[in-house]
Amino acid sequence: MGLIVQKYGGTSVADAERIKNVARRIVQTKDAGNQVVVVVSAMGDTTDKLMEMAAQITDHPDVREIDVLLATGEQQSMALLAMALESMDCPAISLSGAQAGIRTDAAYSRARIMKIDPWRVVRELEKGNIVIVAGFQGVSEGEDVTTLGRGGSDTTAVALAASLKAEECQIYTDVEGVYTCDPHLVPEARKLDEIGYEEMLEMASYGARVMHPRAVEVGELFNVPIRVASSFSNKAGTLIHGEVTMEAGNKVRGIAHDLDVAKITVVGVPDHPGIAAAIFVPLAEAGISVDTIVQNASIKNITDLTFTVKRGQLEGAMLVVRPIASSINAGECVSDNRLGSVSIIGTGMQNTPGYAAKMFKALSEQGINIQLITTSEIRITCIIDEARVKDAVQALHRAFELEIRESVG
Repeated sequence: MGLIVQKYGGTSVADAERIKNVARRIVQTKDAGNQVVVVVSAMGDTTDKLMEMAAQITDHPDVREIDVLLATGEQQSMALLAMALESMDCPAISLSGAQAGIRTDAAYSRARIMKIDPWRVVRELEKGNIVIVAGFQGVSEGEDVTTLGRGGSDTTAVALAASLKAEECQIYTDVEGVYTCDPHLVPEARKLDEIGYEEMLEMASYGARVMHPRAVEVGELFNVPIRVASSFSNKAGTLIHGEVTMEAGNKVRGIAHDLDVAKITVVGVPDHPGIAAAIFVPLAEAGISVDTIVQNASIKNITDLTFTVKRGQLEGAMLVVRPIASSINAGECVSDNRLGSVSIIGTGMQNTPGYAAKMFKALSEQGINIQLITTSEIRITCIIDEARVKDAVQALHRAFELEIRESVG
């Protein structure tokens, strides 16, 4: 008998019929001889509706109370799913994040899991119950309800799988796995049979929405095999794990894109020690995450400094940077929120020449201008005009022949 952790997203539990469908899947897993722990998201757009209701009450809702409010969405799902399982003569019990032993820091709306003490989950499994856990939430040391932010239910599931030493963590969503790129942009995109943690982390960090980066990080840290599949079909999905067979030829495994990109340029920055810290330390203290950073070559000890942030953080970043630019005698601060990014990702690219050149040539042939470039050992990312992102993804998918390669594994 193995222990399986399954997670079902909001679309999978959007209404009563879908909840019953999920319950049938869980029963099948149980009947195959497994112990089962299930993590659920809120039903459909419940979280958005709760936020809208809060906005009708006050323009400035208390962050603690927002977390208490939003946590009720997952609690609805867990209770209804437990009822569905009981109606099928399958013993089940629902637990909130706190009851499941999920301890977090006190950062409301973006809390991080500090530890999990799953004694209650283990006890209920020993009783023969299927355990349904509310995702996206935990409890702080001060016993306050906290929520984990975007992708929180994925992170809950993988973290629980790690603490329980589960055989596999299965993430069920509305897509059939991880694709070579977004199939909405490229219908020829292929589902990958498997992908490594590092590649998946880069894909998730640079636009692939199928998994949240935090969940992949936890999976890699504790070596938890993660399977991404659809709750609406019986296909095997994509296995994310540590040992993936590498190909001798094309190293590019996928194309990621992101439309949530804004750029800030500080013009005429004095080029001497401490200037970068003077800009980026206050941004970090304001909770603003910076991605790509490019500094031009200094001319007469003056340079331009450019970096990117999420669009929703652009206004806050400008409020931080403008007074700093003035205090260091820099020139103006200019911004652009009409940008996107496109990335090629694959282990082994760095040690094989030609991938950057092929990427740049493919974009050039489509008349796509590259504004910024950033790289890692397994990724090359170009910042471009948002209006050309779709064209870029399609061109790169063709250039690296991802639509005709055989699946790995």
